[in-house]
Amino acid sequence: MASKKGKILIVDDNAGIRQALKILLPMHFAEVETLPSPATLVSTLERFRPDVVLLDMNFNTDINTGNEGLYWAGEIKKMMSEVEVVLFTAYADIQLAVEGMKRGAFDFIVKPWDNEKLVATLTAARDKARKAMGRDAKKEEDKAATMYWGSSRAMAVIQKTVDKIAPTDATVLITGENGTGKDVLSREIHARSLRSEKPMVAVDAGAITETLFESELFGHVKGAFTDAHTDHLGKFEQADGGTLFLDEIGNIPLHLQAKLLRVIQNRSVVRVGGSQSIPVNIRLICATNMDLEQLVREGRFREDLYYRINTVHIALPALRERREDIAPLAQLFLERFAEKYHRPLTGLDESAKVVLESGRWSGNIRELQNCIEKAVILSDGTTLTAKDIQLEQAKAGVPAAGTLKEVSDAEEERLVREAVLRSNGNISAAAKMLGISRPTLYAKMKKYGL
Repeated sequence: MASKKGKILIVDDNAGIRQALKILLPMHFAEVETLPSPATLVSTLERFRPDVVLLDMNFNTDINTGNEGLYWAGEIKKMMSEVEVVLFTAYADIQLAVEGMKRGAFDFIVKPWDNEKLVATLTAARDKARKAMGRDAKKEEDKAATMYWGSSRAMAVIQKTVDKIAPTDATVLITGENGTGKDVLSREIHARSLRSEKPMVAVDAGAITETLFESELFGHVKGAFTDAHTDHLGKFEQADGGTLFLDEIGNIPLHLQAKLLRVIQNRSVVRVGGSQSIPVNIRLICATNMDLEQLVREGRFREDLYYRINTVHIALPALRERREDIAPLAQLFLERFAEKYHRPLTGLDESAKVVLESGRWSGNIRELQNCIEKAVILSDGTTLTAKDIQLEQAKAGVPAAGTLKEVSDAEEERLVREAVLRSNGNISAAAKMLGISRPTLYAKMKKYGL
């Protein structure tokens, strides 16, 4: 006999669906309510206080085709963070449902649904919601921020450097492409420093508007400008005793770099509108995806600031330069997201590893993480396969037609092997991937002993 506990609210504009669920779900939930639209959703949430909301992605109002469901999912989580939202979607809107899960939805159900799977998903959401008040909110953020060193030679060198510099107060400049983990490395350095019990304050320096730059970084006093109703501590003061991480430092306009340099040199700030010099005790870590030396040569970055922030320089390699770490990283992400999204996944099969390791990964680790997250959400099995990964050929390492001759022999052998494996031995398909003829592929297979 099913356990009848908890409350569920169904929001769907289809009367037939509402009626069908009104028959099915009372066998599993103590209370079931339905709404034909989100018009009275807020008041119903306040009155009914459900554990789970089964929310349609589209309504007759057609405000934003699918985005309406995303909007209301966000509003529900804002109002009652402990309430679990399950998205009800047509097959065509699966991508939107995936985005909804990234924003906090528990799961999604595709119409037409399977009763057993629907009940299992909704009752799992209910059980999670009912535990919400007593659960240990043990930081998924911390998990996500854990540094993975891997086994590549480049990362081994960086790890040794971090071992040496973390306990010191040396200023560190971290460079690397977008998504290589510069922010994660900065937190690793702080966590292993003598300042780890003090705050680490992160600032996207390139995102601060010029008019607010000084106020945000150095603070302001009451009355300094129209909306300055109280004194405000800037990021330097907030990080006092700890670490200040200035991300995207290469985007700071030249005329503001002089003001930043002065504070870094003096280790003191003067708040906007004030006159008192306030000492700050910080460890400074900066990061950028830009070539600062080139910017210095072009006159777009101050040379004196560059040398001031560059006591120790760590250049993070792109993911394509540490391919041996791709599959292990993917496995870590798989385990994390399988737990988060309640999927019975245990690992990657060989075909998935081949596809992942041949990817270009222009977005690096961040792109890999997003790829695995999406694959986990959409997967129905216990192992991720190449089919689940859904990498576009444009992003795969197999070159377009006419380019195989441009790579080295070692790279060519890797690409040929991967193409044959990815095509499951279909020579015509493999040759098409590589942009060469079947006879040419046969010759290369013979050359490499395949």
